[in-house]
Amino acid sequence: MTGGNRGIGAEALRHLLAAPQAHILLGMRNEGGPAGATCLPLDLASFASVRSFADAVVATLGGTGIDVLVLNAGGQRPDVSERSIDGHELTFAANHLGHFLLLHRLWPHLASGARVVITSSGTHDPAERTGVPPPRHANAHWLADPTQDAQLDSNAITAGMRAYSASKLCNLMTARVAAQRAAADLRGISVVAYDPGLTPGTGLARQQMWVVRTLLWPLLPLLLPFGKTMNSLRNAGRALAELAVSLRPPPGHVYAALRKGQLGWPDPSILARDEASCAALWRGSLTLCGLPDDA
Repeated sequence: MTGGNRGIGAEALRHLLAAPQAHILLGMRNEGGPAGATCLPLDLASFASVRSFADAVVATLGGTGIDVLVLNAGGQRPDVSERSIDGHELTFAANHLGHFLLLHRLWPHLASGARVVITSSGTHDPAERTGVPPPRHANAHWLADPTQDAQLDSNAITAGMRAYSASKLCNLMTARVAAQRAAADLRGISVVAYDPGLTPGTGLARQQMWVVRTLLWPLLPLLLPFGKTMNSLRNAGRALAELAVSLRPPPGHVYAALRKGQLGWPDPSILARDEASCAALWRGSLTLCGLPDDA
C-alpha cells in the first residue's frame, strides 16, 4: 500500500489491519509508521526508490503472492516548476509515473484473484464541475515536461491544479488498460480506480500555498453537508478498504465513485474512455519509466 500514513489511506489502513492475519507492507518516505504494518522506504518521485521498494516487497513476501495492491498516495503542488530526481514534473511523477512503474514491477507477483485499487479523482472529469481545472489531455511526455505543452496555462496556480487533475486522469486510464490486461491474464485479477470525492481532513493540500493550507482547506468540513461530491474521511477510508478486501467491480466497470458515503460505478469522463488516448498514455508512460514497449 502507498499513502497509508495519513488521510484516506490511514483510515483505510485502520480497517485493513483489523482483518485476521493481515500482513500489510506500507511504502513510506519517512521513518516510522503505523503499528501493525511493515514499513518500507518509498519515494514515488524516484524510479530507483520505486524499484528498490518493489524488490523489498518481493523479498519480504518470500514467494507468497500479493493479494491486494493499493496505490493510494497523491499530492498537489502550487505550480509545475518542480522536477523529480528523474527530471519529470513532480506531481505527474509522484502521482502517476511512480505508481505506473510500481504496478509493472509487482504485477507478476500478484496472487490469483488479487485486487488492485488505484485512487483517482472526480477532478478528471469536466462534467463533475469540481472547481479544479480539468485535464485537457493525457499526453505523458507533455505532462512530464510541461514546457513542451502548447496548451500550458499561463497562470502558474491554474497550471499546478490542472497537473493534479491530469495525474488523476492518468491513474484512471492506467486502471482501465490494466483491467483489460487482467482479463487476458487468467489469474482473476480485478482492477479498480477509486474516486473518494472531495474529502476534508486529508493531507492533500499540505504543499499548496499558505492561503489554501491555512484558510480554504480547514473550512471544507463546514461544507460537508452541502457538497454533492464531498465525503467524510471516515467514509472515504472505509470505502477504500472495502474495495481492497470485499468489493469487486461489476462487469464492464472499472471506475468507483463515492458520493454521500455511497459507492457507485458511473462512467468516467469521455477522455478517460477514449481507447486510443489510454493506449497512447500507456506507451508514453512505458517510455518515461524505461520499460520495454511490450510491458
